[in-house]
Amino acid sequence: MTVDQVHRPAIRVQGLKKSYKSLEVLRGVDFDVARGSIFALLGSNGAGKTTIVKILSTLLKADAGTAGVNGFDVATQAANVRDSISLTGQFAAVDEILSGRENLVLVARLRHLENPGGIADDLLRRFSLSDAAARKVSTYSGGMRRRLDIAMSLIGNPEVIFLDEPTTGLDPQARIEVWQAIKTLAEHGTTVLLTTQYLHEAEQLADRIAILHEGRIIVNGTLTELKQLLPPAKVEYVEKQPTLEDVFFAIVGHNGSAADTAPARASEERR
Repeated sequence: MTVDQVHRPAIRVQGLKKSYKSLEVLRGVDFDVARGSIFALLGSNGAGKTTIVKILSTLLKADAGTAGVNGFDVATQAANVRDSISLTGQFAAVDEILSGRENLVLVARLRHLENPGGIADDLLRRFSLSDAAARKVSTYSGGMRRRLDIAMSLIGNPEVIFLDEPTTGLDPQARIEVWQAIKTLAEHGTTVLLTTQYLHEAEQLADRIAILHEGRIIVNGTLTELKQLLPPAKVEYVEKQPTLEDVFFAIVGHNGSAADTAPARASEERR
């Protein structure tokens, strides 16, 4: 990595637009993601989250705007981008016939890395899967499969990882297991862009949160900054800070339409 890359954001998106025929999915999206941070892209189904991930991972071309990952332009330096990233979709892409360790070793060998067994053992330890290393993945719980999937995506030490709704379909305990795995990524210096429709997930994990609504980023900040968008409610002289859910619905509206009067309505509902 060059000195210039170190000082740039890990991800930079400016004026990104994408349409499918007459349907405008992205209408000018802008955001930066700092290196080694967890950035949550929060929005309802159909908001355009997966489209952004596909563009950033070079699977889809934007109609307008620019996007860079790890200092490389996704349109003109796609090969460099792909060498810098890993992508984990909404469903675990693991081989159920193989054991957890065999899945990891296989990917390491496909990437022509030295000591694939050592790489596998290290990732199994990091994601608390050592005790299940020899078991077939078909016997794993949903949370274990997801953790294995994320571990597989780290083979080759990508600078940036995209997690597209990684806890979809998981029960609460499995979701907590995956949250811990994601926190582990950031602790090891990996930049994480996380898409989710779960408000509590973004609240638990993200250093910064951007709310995507109707093809645009309508708010972007830390959890503390977002909470300051709504006044605290007072109940029997006890101050209650707004939750991320309060912020989300106040901005986009309960019926999915953004409204200027939403903060006032949300304040009245909490009384």
